[in-house]
Amino acid sequence: MSTKGTRKLERWSRRRVLRGMLGGGAVTIGLPLLNCFLNESGTAYASGNELPLRFGTWFWGLGMASQVFVPKKVGAGFDLPEEIAVLEGVRDDINVFTNFNAFRDSSPNLCHYTGWVVMRTGQAPANGDDRPGETLDVTIARTLSRTSRFRTLTATATGDVRTSYSYENANSPNVAEPSPVNFYQRVFGQGYQDPNAPTFTPDPEIMVRKSVLSGVLDETRALMGAVGADDRARLEQYFTSLRDLERQFERQLTKPEPIASCRPVTPPAEDPKNGIDSDTVAERHRMLTDLMVMALACDQTRVFNMAYSAAFASTIKAGYEKPHHTTTHEEAVDQGLGYQPVASWFTRQAMEGWAYFVDAFRKVPEGGGTLLDNTLILATTDCAWARVHSLDGIPFFTAGRAGGRVKTGLHVDGAASTAARAGYTALKVCGVDMNAWGTKSNGTSREIGEILA
Repeated sequence: MSTKGTRKLERWSRRRVLRGMLGGGAVTIGLPLLNCFLNESGTAYASGNELPLRFGTWFWGLGMASQVFVPKKVGAGFDLPEEIAVLEGVRDDINVFTNFNAFRDSSPNLCHYTGWVVMRTGQAPANGDDRPGETLDVTIARTLSRTSRFRTLTATATGDVRTSYSYENANSPNVAEPSPVNFYQRVFGQGYQDPNAPTFTPDPEIMVRKSVLSGVLDETRALMGAVGADDRARLEQYFTSLRDLERQFERQLTKPEPIASCRPVTPPAEDPKNGIDSDTVAERHRMLTDLMVMALACDQTRVFNMAYSAAFASTIKAGYEKPHHTTTHEEAVDQGLGYQPVASWFTRQAMEGWAYFVDAFRKVPEGGGTLLDNTLILATTDCAWARVHSLDGIPFFTAGRAGGRVKTGLHVDGAASTAARAGYTALKVCGVDMNAWGTKSNGTSREIGEILA
């Protein structure tokens, strides 16, 4: 775009064009995302407003076998050992992290629990009922998804609503949706406003809820002057959450900007059959992935979570009598290979799912790049070596460039530092203002600088 062309468009935003055409009427006509509304690189609107940044997590259970998982080369152009060979097609879009530790300090190693809690909260749980802090996706959602229709969306390929690695506190997990049919209905069913529809009619139900909320806000303001300092502080926090909800309603009652990458979604005819065999899990994961990607492309949320398998994964391989978790405990290590071959097969299946997930984001064009270019995905597990469920050397991945904030195509050796550095880096990349994150040995103020652009 020429400088002259940019100057001509400075007084126009996409919303102003629409309002100017219709004089601010309640029913408006949308325009697609034209090149003239982008900057020269296609990474932001010509007005300077950036394309939205998204953050998400992806989870697989039971770690790895380091002999066939950890690349030998550090940095760019890293090799792909057998367990992650399927990532060849997305290698330039991801980062691989190895040799990081989840420190338990004085707490026990709670199998299938301590590792992922450290990765997502920066704190080691004291016991199996302990949910310290809140998971980082919840923290990031307050920055990225304040006005989104959904603060977060969480799904699982396991078929079990309990397979969620996101929570606000011990009593408030973000329940995962295992059904593609239900996920479609929740996001694209009643209440969904297609940003590319030629007309817009505000949802009467949202209008009523906003009206009720306005009364609550008025009462809260009146109460602020009649209570003591402690109660005022509590009310201030409550008032902030109500204001966020009000902004969310306001957005849903405003014609959304047209989004070129948002495409019509075909509802699933039916859910995959019940079961946890590997083929069914993979099918369920593909269906949920495609729906999740379009939910983000259509700006229904900017923060998301997906679980491929549970921490104590019970996925089944056809013709083999033991599920994944039992296999890690009972299968003998092949002396020639140096690892458990069937347990490794399950890990390779999960990596196929991870490759599909990343590629699905990469296939959606957005601005001058793809949806993946404007997203940061953190993929974590619950342990390092699956055989003993160890916490030393726990691996993880990132995918996406976060709007140019993150470099990709790297293998990073953590030099036995805390795995909580991954969460701290994600928080900083997503604009959360904090000088440190985590507690005790997992407390950190060190970003993973190798990947920062």
